[in-house]
Formats: sequence, C-alpha cells, structure tokens
Amino acid sequence: MLEISICNLPLHSSHPLNGNKRNFLTYCSEAILVVLNNVFGGGLKDFQAIALAAPFAEGVDRNGCLCGALAGALLAVGLFLGSSNPVGNRKSVQVASGMLMKRFKLRFGASCCRILSKKDQGNSVPVFDRCAQQTAEAAAMAASTILKHRPELKKDVDFDYLNARDSVVSGFFKNTLRRTGCRI
Repeated sequence: MLEISICNLPLHSSHPLNGNKRNFLTYCSEAILVVLNNVFGGGLKDFQAIALAAPFAEGVDRNGCLCGALAGALLAVGLFLGSSNPVGNRKSVQVASGMLMKRFKLRFGASCCRILSKKDQGNSVPVFDRCAQQTAEAAAMAASTILKHRPELKKDVDFDYLNARDSVVSGFFKNTLRRTGCRI
C-alpha cells in the first residue's frame, strides 16, 4: 500500500487539518484527486482535478452524503483504470470501485460523511482527526487499487512530488509503494 499522510494532502486554508507547506485550497475529495493525479501522472492540471472533485467535498456540498474522501478515491480509480478505454473498461472500473468502497466501509463502518463525522459518545478522537485518517487511508486504498490493476504505473511515480509533501498521505503512498516492490 502507498504510504499516505494527511500532511501530503493539500487541504483548504480554513480546514483545521491545514498546516502543510503547499496550499492548494482543497478539501478531502479534491486533495486525493490532486495528489494521486500528480503522483501517477494522470495528466490533469491541479485546477482541473480540483474542479472535478469539488462537488464531493464535505459529503457533497456539506449535505453529509457520500464521504468526500471516498469520492475522491473513486474518481482517481476511474481516471487511471478507465483512461485508455472508458467504455471498454467500464465493468472493470466498476468492480474495482465496488471493492474499494467495500474496503472503505469495512474499515470505517460507513461511506456516508454524516455518519463518519458524527460525534460518538465513546470516541475520543476529534472529528477532523478522524477525517484526516479516513482521507489518508482512502487515498492509500485508491493507490493500491490503481497499482493492482496498472502495475506499470509504479515506474512512473513522481517521487519528487511525493517527497515534497509533508503529510500522512505521503507516508501512506511510500509505504504502499514499498509493499508493491518499489524502492524509495
């Protein structure tokens, strides 16, 4: 699995998790797509990745629906698994996306932002810390899914971009790359 850290994710300047050196003014969904696009060479400009993922931030415009981190991860899977032949690869993209969603739900118990960010009586971890962890792990899950289906992307990983990030996401990316045989 790629080592990913929340510090690697370029979060919105007002986001409590923001504290990294680069500031792309992005939320969870946007951050995942920006990072995975850059690390694997998806071909999108940062503003395009942000624009594509923007509707999914904070559970689709703060409605608490689909978790933005999961949505960003799914967008990245679609970008890399469907890119060469979107119609012909549709079924494999859907299967891979379904497996990613299943892993996410198994790990966190839900795919709904409202449920994931709800204050639990017994949970001492602050909501934004949980969001950071979910974002980092969703990015790692997407990265491992992408590399499982597109192992040739390992040779094109942009380590300069990845190493310039100071986050949990970069940590997860690096760890994932190590597990898939990449030397860092």
